Amino acid sequence: MTVARAASGGPGWRWLFAPVPGAVGRTALATLLAFGAGASSVALMAVSAWLLSRAAEHPPVLYLQVAAIGVRVFGISRGLFRYLERLVGHDVALRLQSALRLDTYTHLARTTLLGTRRGDLLARVISDVEAVQDLVVRFLVPGVSASLVIVATSAAFAVLSPATAVVLVGSALVGGALVPALAQRVSRRWDAATAPTRGELAAGVHELARTAPDLVAYGAADTQLERVLAVDDRLRRLDERGAWVRGVASGCQVLAAAVAVIAALLIGGPQVAAGTLQPVMLAVLVLTPLALHEVLATLTQAGQSATRALAALRRVREVLDAEPVGAGDRELPTGALVPGPIVLDGLAIGWPGGPVLHDGIDLVVEPGESVAVVGPSGTGKTTLAATVLGLIPPKAGGVRVTGRVGYLAQDAHIFATSIAENVRIGNRDADDAAIAEALAAAGLGLDPARVVGEQGATLSGGEARRLALSRLFAGDFQAIVLDEPSEHLDAVTAEALLDDVFSSMGRLPLLVITHDPDVIARCDRQLELGVGAVTYR
Repeated sequence: MTVARAASGGPGWRWLFAPVPGAVGRTALATLLAFGAGASSVALMAVSAWLLSRAAEHPPVLYLQVAAIGVRVFGISRGLFRYLERLVGHDVALRLQSALRLDTYTHLARTTLLGTRRGDLLARVISDVEAVQDLVVRFLVPGVSASLVIVATSAAFAVLSPATAVVLVGSALVGGALVPALAQRVSRRWDAATAPTRGELAAGVHELARTAPDLVAYGAADTQLERVLAVDDRLRRLDERGAWVRGVASGCQVLAAAVAVIAALLIGGPQVAAGTLQPVMLAVLVLTPLALHEVLATLTQAGQSATRALAALRRVREVLDAEPVGAGDRELPTGALVPGPIVLDGLAIGWPGGPVLHDGIDLVVEPGESVAVVGPSGTGKTTLAATVLGLIPPKAGGVRVTGRVGYLAQDAHIFATSIAENVRIGNRDADDAAIAEALAAAGLGLDPARVVGEQGATLSGGEARRLALSRLFAGDFQAIVLDEPSEHLDAVTAEALLDDVFSSMGRLPLLVITHDPDVIARCDRQLELGVGAVTYR
């Protein structure tokens, strides 16, 4: 059971802490420390009120020393308990966050990211996973500790003035339970929409950053920017509405504290006049509720934080509950791996949960043979490649490939690291000699230690494409799938790149997705995917 499943409606709170040994004990310790901080704050106010009231009677100074020491003790202990509570509480929250993030990474490693909105997925892995901290630090610990402080303070008041204790309990329930619950209910829809809107904003920003040059070139940058700003404005309004509700709730909590103070004065005054209450205790009854309600002031935000956290963790749960589609891993035959044919036997393709795009595809690509997969955009060419790679399962039929399949993606990502580390994407165990050999095979004369920018910002288009190609030379592949190998390259650069690809990989079966007539002319045969039809040439 994962953290997200537990936190978003699982069989109980105990499952929230299951991934982290000792998490329950650490959370209980953090709660006790928070109770110590709250109780010290209330005790500090009570002792201070007694000390000031007693000092007004001008007793011998020795009569005040115990109270003066108590003020120091509670003043110091309040800060000490709060500091320790922060250490312990954040420790367990960060442990739970790490466990959930590792759980998420493990799941994502078993599936393909093709077809996902990367910005939204990034928001789920980063921001939404962090919501488990709010659930522990901002909701569970303060909520339970505040309840304990209410019980302890009310019990102490019951000894001094039962009537005042009843009013204090009532005001604490209103300020610490009723008002936060109503505020949470009123702002629930807005708070629950925050996480999905944040994911939508992240997706928009990611798409805007990735496609900025094209948007500027086609004059569509302003339109796309307005869409992103509209989402940002919607997120801002959600935050404003939640803050408005929180402000109103804070005012109601102040009124609840005022009722407790006035009631203590109205009840305690006659008791002092009747001689049933010591005069110095009146100040204790009147001022202590202020400190108690200060402890309760964070509970409105705690309720809203819980709503946001649960909504965020439900988004993480969607990732964890999604059935793994495929990661391109295939069972390799025993013994030496030699190039073999790519065999499509009655293959039907389509994305999981989507319609069948094409069925009955029969194709054999022998070693040393190249087949161009052509057709209009949206007819399933990339879907076919993903199926051959094992990234998505066939709808029907089968795919047989001998050994490992190398893939040159149309938008192969270049990481903001060294040339060598980018090459190692194709073979993580490649040594310096293998990297130099792969770069040479790809016709790229760059220093392996050179650091390139994100998406190959410091490389030319041809260099970035050749760097992606070098990953295929670094690995031990027995079949190759190329997706638009000449895309975004000028004619001279594309021709040189294709010469290197077909001369160096000509012994392998090549499946080439392309719109480029020059690439099609280099291939031995064609597989044309039309609208609902498959043509062999």
